[in-house]
Amino acid sequence: MRRTFRHTADWLRDGLPVLFAIAASGTAAAAAEQMPSEHVVASLVSEYDSLVAGRTSRVALRLVHQPLWHTYWIVPGDAGLPTRLSWKLPQGFQAGPVQWPVPQLLRVGDLANYGYEGTVLLPVDIAVPPTALPGSRVRLAAHADWLVCKDVCIPEGADLTLELPVAVQARATPAKFEQEFAATASKIPQPLTLAQARATLDGSRIRLQFAPDRPLDRVQFFPLEPLRIQPAAPQSFRLASALATLDLQAAQPVAADFRALRGVLVANGGPGVGDSATASPGWAGVIDVPLAAGVIPAQSPQPQPAVRDEDQSKQAAAAAGASMSWLIALVGAFVGGVILNLMPCVFPVLSLKLLALIQHRHRGDPSLAAHGFAFAAGTIASFLLLACALVALRAGGAQLGWGFQLQAPLVVALLTALFFGIGLNLLGAFEVSLGTAFLNSTAMRGLDDHHLRGSFATGVLAALIASPCTAPFMGAALGYAATQPAPVALSVFAALGAGVATPYLGLTLSPPLLQRLPRPGAWMQHLRQIMAFPMFVTCVWLLWVLAQQIGTDALALVLAALVALGLAAWAAGQAQRGARGFGWLGIAAAVLAALTLVGATHHPVLPQARATTVKSDAWSQWSPAELDRALARGPVLVDFTAAWCVTCQANERFVLRSESVAAALAQRRVTVLRADWTNRNDAIARELARFGRSGVPLYVLYDSNGRPRVLPEILTSGQVLEALSQL
Repeated sequence: MRRTFRHTADWLRDGLPVLFAIAASGTAAAAAEQMPSEHVVASLVSEYDSLVAGRTSRVALRLVHQPLWHTYWIVPGDAGLPTRLSWKLPQGFQAGPVQWPVPQLLRVGDLANYGYEGTVLLPVDIAVPPTALPGSRVRLAAHADWLVCKDVCIPEGADLTLELPVAVQARATPAKFEQEFAATASKIPQPLTLAQARATLDGSRIRLQFAPDRPLDRVQFFPLEPLRIQPAAPQSFRLASALATLDLQAAQPVAADFRALRGVLVANGGPGVGDSATASPGWAGVIDVPLAAGVIPAQSPQPQPAVRDEDQSKQAAAAAGASMSWLIALVGAFVGGVILNLMPCVFPVLSLKLLALIQHRHRGDPSLAAHGFAFAAGTIASFLLLACALVALRAGGAQLGWGFQLQAPLVVALLTALFFGIGLNLLGAFEVSLGTAFLNSTAMRGLDDHHLRGSFATGVLAALIASPCTAPFMGAALGYAATQPAPVALSVFAALGAGVATPYLGLTLSPPLLQRLPRPGAWMQHLRQIMAFPMFVTCVWLLWVLAQQIGTDALALVLAALVALGLAAWAAGQAQRGARGFGWLGIAAAVLAALTLVGATHHPVLPQARATTVKSDAWSQWSPAELDRALARGPVLVDFTAAWCVTCQANERFVLRSESVAAALAQRRVTVLRADWTNRNDAIARELARFGRSGVPLYVLYDSNGRPRVLPEILTSGQVLEALSQL
């Protein structure tokens, strides 16, 4: 299936120790007893039938694959794991690294892997010490692990042995595998220096140019570092004016440490292969060419291998963000930020901002604009900080997207405590200036830096609580930002923050608009207390998110921490009113609350915590393999969602679960899959990136031919029904 390999590789990268050890007994021949499995026959073999003291001998792991099954090269490509060898040698013997022959490009649907089929030798040099006694027998032992794949991937392994004598003569006698060793040696690439070599990186494109010193008809590049190029992307080669040009597609996002193009360059089909039309001999070599940023001039399109319709559609969807211009991305991010103020997740902070405006107007503050700019500065700075963290983590290989911070249970728990504390503050349980200083009537005695810091802190809070949401125009803009260098990405996130801050800033800069706000009066104290309840509603939502992440047992500890926090707030209020002894009680309760929160969220995250929710309706859990099975049956609708995404939950409850949409899905036999990103899931993150998105929600409707259509972030029943009618 098209995506089973990637799913299995992600499972193995998470550290699951699924290795099957097979016992082996040594023999006196030049090859150890073969260790068969259902898919691969493995053995240790030697180039010569004996060892020579003080010389280096070559042995190899020999893998004989069943038809259509394959194992992987040192860099697997889109998925997979390289074969591993762990040696156990007599004292004084030393084993070198595996010498990898040139791999094959193995395409599986829209993925591409690097590996081997048929029979392959993975040679290793064994240094024999001078102290080895002629006539003695030496037992070489190794444990081999490999991942063998076809329609499914199966991790296998074997304990292998090879027993060889130490020869008396100066040279050993060739063994029966001599010809296989010779053929393999010709396929092991050696360091290659290219004349006039130059590598250029321009956005998502890489161009390698050099002057060939031998006949050249076709060239293929295999990277020696993962996450440098897109394995499945076409490689365009042309030869003009004695200059060879090879165009590649860079993996996204481009890693910050991508400074050189290191890999194996395979020409004319590789060593031992001659092009049937030109008879140009094949060759391969390891290159290491410095990579510099620059502009790659446009070239006329080159003929490419045929690509299936569904692959073309997916490639077009994945390139949506990359094809967007910087200016359009800035505008989209800004407009999306403005609209974000109307999203449900931002309402609690919006109520705080409106209450602050009313109180500022009541106080007759002469520089409301200063508070507006302070709020905007806090919002933009927070979005930039989140963007920096996201860019840095993605550059380090983490598969993360927008809203990633709410995939950490501790962050969700701390936000719950923060909003609970704000609610208690609004109710008057205590008076403290922590991000809501401008709300406290006792503190409103003027406009000093302290109050500006309060406006700045509220901007920070607005950005933090708004970040999980995705508004119209935001998805494509953030997807574009995720594929660009850091300066461009940060500018897009800054535009998003500016959009969020603009409505509030506009009110502070426009006195006529402020005059439309209600006149001050005794009702303001009641309004202040009423505004506590949106804070508590936000706590309910965040606690529901936590229940999906850490389970109900740990959630009980979080609730206990909120009780302790409530005690701390009450004690603080008593101390502020002059009661003695309550200050220490408040400090102790606050420390207890903090320790309980940390302890509760330290529990292991439950990757399938929402499995029962998924199984309660017609929706099945998304996975690459499940998507393949569903596409084989017909149309598919995939809902990329998360518990902490309020927009996702609203779309799900009011649109996707509506009677009209459910009936239409059933009538057209559409398989419905839910990709739940509440907790971190690298496979979902990669799938989002394929469609030019870095966050949820995302709705993808596949027709019977597997062609995808991306639906809007905010759904209506009419939009979904119209899309279904066009299947």
